[in-house]
Amino acid sequence: MSNFIAPGLFILSWFAYGWLVERSPWRNRTLSHYMERERRSWIETMASRDLRMIDTSIMLGLQNGTGFFASTSLLAIGAAFTLLNSTERFLALSDHLPFMMATSASWFELKAIGLLLIYAYAFLKFGWSYRLFNYTSILIGAVPMNNAEATPEERRHAIEKCVGMNLAAAREFTRGQRAFFLAIGYLGWFLGDVLFIASSLVIYTMMAARQFASPARTALMAPPPASAKPQSPEKPD
Repeated sequence: MSNFIAPGLFILSWFAYGWLVERSPWRNRTLSHYMERERRSWIETMASRDLRMIDTSIMLGLQNGTGFFASTSLLAIGAAFTLLNSTERFLALSDHLPFMMATSASWFELKAIGLLLIYAYAFLKFGWSYRLFNYTSILIGAVPMNNAEATPEERRHAIEKCVGMNLAAAREFTRGQRAFFLAIGYLGWFLGDVLFIASSLVIYTMMAARQFASPARTALMAPPPASAKPQSPEKPD
């Protein structure tokens, strides 16, 4: 039963961290929340201009980045399968490493399957995020131009749909990236329960610091510069 304490804490912490940054009263203080405001500001600005090449370039960058992580997830899944087929070699190696906790073949395979599931979860998140960014591109094209015969209500409805799709894609991407980071902490389980807990704690601390105390968050919280008061022209003597 004690073998399940470390993975149980890992799973519980995963849900707890997700609640903290997505649903808790403190979510409005996170880096992700401030970036959501910037995403909304971007779509609002996009709707006010007729030439949207810069917006299509931004969307292309978002899609390329998401596609890269989705492809990397597939490679990681393949690596996890390779690890699953290397049970005997790993057990033979662990006998010569004093800092590794003794484990059985079935328990090692269970750990490898857990790692495989984490990467599969990440792939599903990145793949769905990529699709949602595609939808966002379509909705950007559907926002009426300034000179279009559309009522203010129709324009507002199109903008809100585009913002909502953009935010949904960003949240899915963030969840996939979170799984990638936590997979690094999960690797500590192959060396022992204590290292598993310690490595996971380091990853959670790092992610929390990025959300609540990072230079990126500070940059987004910076107040706008005070507008300079116009100086009255000097009167000639």
